[in-house]
Amino acid sequence: MGLDYQYFEQMEAKIPKGKVRTRFAPSPTGYMHVGNLRTALYTWLIARHGKGTFILRIEDTDQGRLVEGATDVIYRTMAECKLDHDEGPDVGGPVAPYIQSERRDTYGQYARLLVEKGHAYYCFCEKNETEEEQFDKVEDPCRSMSLEEALAKVEAGEPYVIRQKIPHGGTTIFQDAIFGDITVENDTLDDQVLLKRDGLPTYNFANVIDDHLMGITHVVRGSEYLSSAPKYNLLYQAFGWDVPTYVHCSPVMRDAQHKMSKRHGDPSYEDLKAQGYLTEAILNYVALLGWSPRGELAEKEIFTLDELVEAFELTGVSKSPAIFDIDKLTHFNAIYLRSMSPEAFLEVAAPYIRQSVTKYDPALIAPLLQARCEKLTEIPEKVDFFDTLPEYSVELFTNKKSKCNPEVSKAMLEAVIPMLDGITQWTTEAIHDGLITLAEKLEVKNATLMWPVRIAAAGKSVTPGGAVEICHILGKEETLRRLKLGLEKLG
Repeated sequence: MGLDYQYFEQMEAKIPKGKVRTRFAPSPTGYMHVGNLRTALYTWLIARHGKGTFILRIEDTDQGRLVEGATDVIYRTMAECKLDHDEGPDVGGPVAPYIQSERRDTYGQYARLLVEKGHAYYCFCEKNETEEEQFDKVEDPCRSMSLEEALAKVEAGEPYVIRQKIPHGGTTIFQDAIFGDITVENDTLDDQVLLKRDGLPTYNFANVIDDHLMGITHVVRGSEYLSSAPKYNLLYQAFGWDVPTYVHCSPVMRDAQHKMSKRHGDPSYEDLKAQGYLTEAILNYVALLGWSPRGELAEKEIFTLDELVEAFELTGVSKSPAIFDIDKLTHFNAIYLRSMSPEAFLEVAAPYIRQSVTKYDPALIAPLLQARCEKLTEIPEKVDFFDTLPEYSVELFTNKKSKCNPEVSKAMLEAVIPMLDGITQWTTEAIHDGLITLAEKLEVKNATLMWPVRIAAAGKSVTPGGAVEICHILGKEETLRRLKLGLEKLG
């Protein structure tokens, strides 16, 4: 049962030092919720801003919550968001392995070292996992057992957990980059379990060991962990290790009262993608949930990832909870869609156009959508009229602003059909010039002529693109067919 002290020296010698090192350490539980994505982003930004190293670590010690394929979701999301890691399970690194379940022996060694140092103890009491977390240290008879007696029980094969021995009396001061100094009475802290009966560590213990052995300088986590934080300090002190900079972020809320949660149907990153939001817009918006730029950038809202790296300072992180506003995200998304190059927009829009349009080239339709689209998922419904003229009511031909009613519309279509039929080169210019010239000749406003043409061509009152573009894409034959149907409808 003797400890190999050389092992601990070798582990210390491996720790990279001298620059910023951060880690994103998700549990593979199935999806990346918005709060998790924000943690990943902030952690990555601290590393990149500080010209440091970003590490991906998979925390799978809670075996009961694992979801098959969830690790792939983490890799895919990180790759899509361009949050590249320098070390991790897939790329290796100087302090591998980067999956907690593969580090089981390490936790056992450090738990036993803590027992030897007098800051932890073997506990043989019969308790289930939930009771273990709540167990009151004052009542634990194992706390005062001699090490010799405890080791004899371990040798005899008695099941045990290893608990942290919180000092009686006094206070622990914990420093956080956002919340400042937090002082806690030691008597309010329980002797938390460090190593469970199955030999796996608890989340709280594994984190401290891994963060130290991986040389982590900054730890970003949710403010719900603030209450556990003093126990981490006591563990660092017990080992004689430096405490990293802790950055506790306030929660992302659905509204003033409720935190976002998958259980309540709040969207994960993958959900938002499926709802037609661009990765870049999601990331930009998530960056501003609890952080704001300082100085001359204070009014700026739209940031590329490179600009975020440049601007990100911990002083901009807020103590106040952030409310997730889907309308604000939609606004960001619209800005991003409009600022894309036409080629890039076509690439993201084409699959959505093809959902409802098979007869026409998406490259002709995409330019009509770019300035009129807030989310990609709006596209199929906006353009479905190209393949199939919908059933529509004669009432659509009435529009006060365009000075149109069924009677006027009928007169306009009667004049337009022969004019369009006479066009030999079916180009946008030819259609446009023909319609404008005809409006002059009929002594009506352009809108009075264009409205009935667009209604007859599309069968909808709201369309991306006007009469000219729609007629051009439909082609001469289909345009004339639809305008004649409109004329019939007008009787």
